[in-house]
Order: sequence, then C-alpha cells, then structure tokens
Amino acid sequence: MWKLFKDLRLIGGLARRSSTVSHTNPTLCRSLSSTAQSNSEPFLSYDKDPAPAFLRDDVQQLLKSITRLELDKVFRKRSVKDNTVEYRFMTDEQLRRELLHSIEQAQQMLQMPPVVQEQQDSCRVISKDGALKSLSTSKFVFTDITYGLKNSQRSIVVRHPDGTLQEAPYEMRKRLNQIYFPLTGRSIHQPPMFEDEHLQRLLEEGKYEFVLDRACVQFEPYEKDYHHITAKVYQHINESRSFDALRSTRHFGPFVFFLAWHRLIDDLLLDMIKQDYLRNGIELIVLYSTLHGMPVDEGVKQIALQTQMPSLFDAAEKSVDELKQDEQYLSIIEQFVNGQATKKVQLNLAVQAYREMAAEKLRLAQGIRRMHGES
Repeated sequence: MWKLFKDLRLIGGLARRSSTVSHTNPTLCRSLSSTAQSNSEPFLSYDKDPAPAFLRDDVQQLLKSITRLELDKVFRKRSVKDNTVEYRFMTDEQLRRELLHSIEQAQQMLQMPPVVQEQQDSCRVISKDGALKSLSTSKFVFTDITYGLKNSQRSIVVRHPDGTLQEAPYEMRKRLNQIYFPLTGRSIHQPPMFEDEHLQRLLEEGKYEFVLDRACVQFEPYEKDYHHITAKVYQHINESRSFDALRSTRHFGPFVFFLAWHRLIDDLLLDMIKQDYLRNGIELIVLYSTLHGMPVDEGVKQIALQTQMPSLFDAAEKSVDELKQDEQYLSIIEQFVNGQATKKVQLNLAVQAYREMAAEKLRLAQGIRRMHGES
C-alpha cells in the first residue's frame, strides 16, 4: 500500500519535475504501439518539419488565393439536420453588407488544417523497481484527471508487471483522454472507414472531402495515421485529376502544399491552364519555388502576392487588358515548364492551345472596341 502511495506522489510530480531518467525502452514502446500503425504501408511523408514553411505569411497568402473562394460551394447544401434556405428582400446597401459578411464567414470556413511534422513516440522510462516484479500479471495505468489541463499536458504512466514505470504511448494516452474528456465526433478506436478496404472504396467514389473532414475530427495533425490517410487521399486526387472536388474547401491549401513539397504540381498546373486559372498557376509556381529555395523574379513574385478581392461572379468575357495580361502569365508558365516541369509535352501543348484561343479572343475584343469608336 505504501508503494502505491509513492507511485501516486511520483505521478503528481511529473508535470513539475524535468530532471528524471531520460532513457527509453524501445521494446516496451513498440509493444504498446498501435498495430494499425506498425502494419501501415509506406506513403509520401515530409522529410523535415513542414510547419515553418507552411505558416509563413507569403505561403499562407498564396495557398488562400489558390483555394479560390466560391460562395456557392462554401455554402452549398449539406446532409445536416437543418438545411433550410431563407429568402429576404433587401436594399442595395443591405445586400452589399450581407455579401461582405458572407465573404468573412466563408473565409473562416476555409481556414486550413495545419501541416506539421509527424510526432515520434518516446515512451520514456521513469523508474525501474524490481521489488514490484510479478506483483500482478496486469499493467496499471495512472491518469492525471486534473480539471483545466490540456490533454497533451496530462501525466499518464503505466506500471508494467516487471516493475517498470513508463510514460504511456500516444495511442494509450489518446484513448484515456477520450474516455475521461471525450471530444465530440471522435471515437475511442479508429473507425472502420479508415481501413484500407473501406478507404479505397470511398476514394473511388470521390468522397475526398468527407474522408478529410472525418480525419480532422478523429486524429491530431501530428499523428502518423493522419499523415498516412491525408497523403493517400492527396495522391488519389492527383492521379485521378479530381482537383475540383477539393477546390474552394479548407483542404485544398494543404493539398497544394503537399504537391508542391513533393514536386508533383504538373497535373495541377495543367488543370489550371485548361480552366483559365492562369493567375493561380503563377501563384503555384511561386509557391513551388519558395518551398525549394529556387530564385523567383521579383516581378513574378509581386504579381503572385498582389492582394485581390475574391471574384464572386465570373465575367462574360475578358477585357483587352486582361487578355494582354494573360499573355504575360503564359510566358511565365512557359518558362517554368521548360525549366522545371516533368510533363513538358502536355503542358506546352496546353499553353499553345490557350495562346491560340486567347489571340482569337483578343482580335475579337479589339474589333468590338473599334466598332464602338474606342482606341
């Protein structure tokens, strides 16, 4: 009994003491780790901590612009209990204020999940007490349930049958925190939808946003399972070129960052050219160059980082000035394609096709201006 009280006192002081035994026991740590993690297949991972690059102001600005704020998609009907639509008569001023409010609300809804480094499980050994060996055949888990602490700050330790007192591995910490302090929507055990068989079926059905939303609820952004699932979703989207499934959602920014980090932007750049998102193409090139330490022309960088109001309504036809600006964008894209792209043939063909179409539109627009007596 006295030994048990000593254990409890030791647990209470863990948060206050930093000078404890620092060695780890890899065998015990592995035995307590999730079997799902140990059996997971290889996936594209970050070779270093991506958080400093992801959180840079210029990178955040580029990712938000590339995401493209589309109110119709942000506020689309969803499968929820309350899915009613409200109609109101407004003056022009009221409509303007309501539109600005909707833009602010949409920008909050498009807040991106963070991209951080995968956390490594330490499973630090605190002490070894041979006198407690074989006292019980079961492990004893001690959890600090003090009110007001963050889950990451709680002391959770395990007393093993051999007398070893060790910090609990992350999977055990997560389960116990969910038992004592449950988070809405999170399951104690990993939902079956994330198993390879079910996950693959969901990806083939194109339910990318559903999978990513559920992953954000079930996992923390530094968990290995979160990195594994998001990487698998991102790669499937890139291979199937289903970029519109995530565009104008909160997951599109991390997805673009993933592609740029791993040098996989060719298909996305091709899609941007075909959909007439040339400015987004310039922003993607600047993002790619920034992440890989490549020199960027100041004029190009200024174009990409220039603040623009979100385009809520597509114009019927581009003006002459906009068509001339597109030619400048095409030159920048063409230079990048010839120097850095891996799918040069497809991209150059897309650039040439767009240039011919834009030249025809420019001739037509200039003819209309002359007919109206404009220079």
